[in-house]
Amino acid sequence: MPGGIALVGLPGSGKSTVGRQLARRLGVPFADSDHVIEQRLGCSIREYFEREGEDSFRDVEAAVIDELTLNHHGVIATGGGSVLRPANRAHLHARGQVVYLCSTPEEVFRRLRHDVNRPLLQVKDPLGRLRDLFAARDPLYRETAHFIVETGRPSVATLVNMIIMQLELSGALPSQSSSTS
Repeated sequence: MPGGIALVGLPGSGKSTVGRQLARRLGVPFADSDHVIEQRLGCSIREYFEREGEDSFRDVEAAVIDELTLNHHGVIATGGGSVLRPANRAHLHARGQVVYLCSTPEEVFRRLRHDVNRPLLQVKDPLGRLRDLFAARDPLYRETAHFIVETGRPSVATLVNMIIMQLELSGALPSQSSSTS
């Protein structure tokens, strides 16, 4: 699969979960850019962020996105803020097929409200924070994406089917249903 498929969207929109299942269905490798970053840093993104600051983290993230979009020919789940830098948006869009998993702030909040491992939500008004992030990032996700999938309440399997169908219809993926006999 030339170039691969990258998933973008808000933190908690399902990029890693859907990406892992999508890769399994397509029989291709899966990479989570946040996990690659943490392996490279030798610590959690949260620790690095607190110690070195956002700019330094975004530099590392940009290098990882550049490498993954050049060398990983499978499915990539990106970090929620990966679209903040123009170079990342350009690399993602030009080097593969980008699917925006579009989730409303309310959906993400409902999914993540009990997740204490998300520094993003460890604030007084997590829903307000998600709404601010959505307002700032939604246009960037849309600019980067070739396809937009509304996450709503479908199961992971349904979302994977929706993504595969869109990719097949666009010609980005050979049809999986047309087997030659």
